[in-house]
Amino acid sequence: MSVVGLTLDPSTFFSRCPKKQPPRYNTSVAVGSRKRNFDVLSISTMASLHVDDDNTSRSQAMEVSRTLDQLISSSNIESGSISVSRSLPRPLTASDLSGVTSTRPCFRVAYQGLPGAYSESAAAKAYPECEAVPCEQFETTFEAVERWSVDRAVLPIENSLGGSIHRNYDLLIRHKLHIVGEVQFAVRHCLLANHGVKKENLRRVLSHPQALAQCEHTLTKLGVVKEAVDDTAGAAQFVSFNELGDTAAVASSLAAKIYGLNILERDIQDDSENITRFLMLAREPIIPTVDRPFKTSIVFSLEEGPGVLFKALAVFAMRNINLTKIESRPWRNKPLRVSDDCINGSYKYFHYIFYVDFEASMASENSQNAVRHLQEFAKYLRVLGSYPMDTNEP
Repeated sequence: MSVVGLTLDPSTFFSRCPKKQPPRYNTSVAVGSRKRNFDVLSISTMASLHVDDDNTSRSQAMEVSRTLDQLISSSNIESGSISVSRSLPRPLTASDLSGVTSTRPCFRVAYQGLPGAYSESAAAKAYPECEAVPCEQFETTFEAVERWSVDRAVLPIENSLGGSIHRNYDLLIRHKLHIVGEVQFAVRHCLLANHGVKKENLRRVLSHPQALAQCEHTLTKLGVVKEAVDDTAGAAQFVSFNELGDTAAVASSLAAKIYGLNILERDIQDDSENITRFLMLAREPIIPTVDRPFKTSIVFSLEEGPGVLFKALAVFAMRNINLTKIESRPWRNKPLRVSDDCINGSYKYFHYIFYVDFEASMASENSQNAVRHLQEFAKYLRVLGSYPMDTNEP
């Protein structure tokens, strides 16, 4: 039984989310010469200002707005901004998303990490005029889009050195967002430490596991202990705020600037061609076309048996459709299968799902026929998105 019903009308390939949008509110924080927006969701007094989406009237919205103005005027926030020493917008958490966010017309894009993370730079590359919104965890970015706190999310999915980000593959199937684009970003790692600290003083280095893997050779030569943290910018912040003298961080040059760190060495990644591919996610899909290069991402599961995966991939080969990615993951909802073997008896093994990217638009009849063919013997099938390929330089 399949999840996606396919017709020749590309607009019917994807389910849609309701367009009802709750009101949102926002203020900003000024750090030095940099002004960054953050949600008033982090102000505890806003927790009581929840507005029911189904019963909100214009007068109620105006009353909430007046209450917000009173909160701002009675606090140390002046003219929509507040000067904070060594302070940056706190990343959104899952609990924040139950509050209210901004009604400003600014296009908001969520990313995982703190300001200065590579994901923030990727979001700026994907949407140059956006307001980048930091989130504490990958799952929080999905939820921020689903709950209308932001318009898009930009998340890493694979790296040319470190491989796939499996957590985000799992979240793609758990949530119902659509892939609407991709962006490739050249990652240039720097070794950051507090001023006055030298390489020979270092005993450990902190960073995201992917960043540590991408700098394996350099860090091994330094003879330091590698410690994984949630994100690169978080590592830089930790080293800076704790004024550590024997610890460095692997992060971006932007993070060095934000957190006041010294760059001990630039471009410490093992390969100069260190590219991370990011996906752009939205509540609704874009309608695919055939007037430019497109990529389509799908996920499916199959019955167990000899040659079944071969048959699944053959539906693309026989139509001359190029596959650019295939990734298998144990299905979290159904991790184990039971098989009855007349020789060996019953035994259990993993139940896999397969993520596939192919170079074609779902607007083309050739692609539709291939997916329709796959649908005939796939137990589960979902089109994650059909979107323009990033053909620009990383």
